[in-house]
Amino acid sequence: MDFGLVLQTDPPASKVVSLMKRAERNGFTYGWTFDSAVLWQEPFVIYSQILANTSKLKVGPMVTNPGTRTWEVTASTFATLNDMFGNRTVCGIGRGDSAMRVAGRTPNTLARISEAMKVIRALGSGQEADLGGTVIRFPWIKEDAELPVWMAAYGPKALKMTGEEADGFILQLADLYLTEYMVKAVKAAAVAAGRDPSEVRICVAAPAYVTEDDSPEALAHAREQCRWFGGMVGNHVADLVSKYGEHSSQVPEELTDYIKARQGYDYSHHGRADNPDTAFVPDEIVDRFCLIGPVEKHIEKLNALRELGVDQFAVYDMHDAQEATIDAYGTKVIPAVNA
Repeated sequence: MDFGLVLQTDPPASKVVSLMKRAERNGFTYGWTFDSAVLWQEPFVIYSQILANTSKLKVGPMVTNPGTRTWEVTASTFATLNDMFGNRTVCGIGRGDSAMRVAGRTPNTLARISEAMKVIRALGSGQEADLGGTVIRFPWIKEDAELPVWMAAYGPKALKMTGEEADGFILQLADLYLTEYMVKAVKAAAVAAGRDPSEVRICVAAPAYVTEDDSPEALAHAREQCRWFGGMVGNHVADLVSKYGEHSSQVPEELTDYIKARQGYDYSHHGRADNPDTAFVPDEIVDRFCLIGPVEKHIEKLNALRELGVDQFAVYDMHDAQEATIDAYGTKVIPAVNA
């Protein structure tokens, strides 16, 4: 199993670079960041520094979107990084929750994501792409250029499109039941489209917090540090409920039930441990969606995720134990899982 580290690009950027270097030393092979231009610093500038200060780490956004960046510029940025540092980038893409809403826009449609994925992948891989009637190709790109595009998804139509079109699937939660449900949906869609389902890489991303023991006090602290994640996922779930209804056969109630007490969301606290808008998230959801507890619990859940077809676990590392979590995974968790 591959392991990734997910960070916000909060200043100073040097701290982001330092944590990514620490992650590579500890056996992580992917480095991901949020991409929301108003809330955080520009990730692609920071990627250049991460790549320059690591040797093998692959980097990319979790996730960018086709609304805040022009597609050919996005592709050119990825292709330039790959030309400078080898093919070490991945384009994670989605509807654009925080990036679009903070800028006063609505998240992108699946049709727009589909069009963007095709253009960005083609241009980033040295092929031609049609920009609405104008066919272009980067004249400077090398023959061995490649740019995989991984799509974030929750809903039935998005899962289907991921299986049909994307190189990878990003699932932002680590609940075993929902992971199995959604991975099966993506793989089935790939088969129906005539694709080899093993070609679609599966990445589960969620907060991880390693405790010294499983005492009530230790677990309570870990839950408070990770509760923000249920609120972040809740934004996407609220969109699904709005589209498909509160009780729909197309969306499992194991995903939708917990947002009934959701009152609203202030993006100025997005992805932060002190987010006041996530009090509605119960302990049960934190335990299901995240990895918390002693090392043994992390290893147990990661092995279960791997059995469900997960190729990568990406650690959301936004809490008060960033370095300790990276080190614990590097010295104990990753060696045990990949023994």
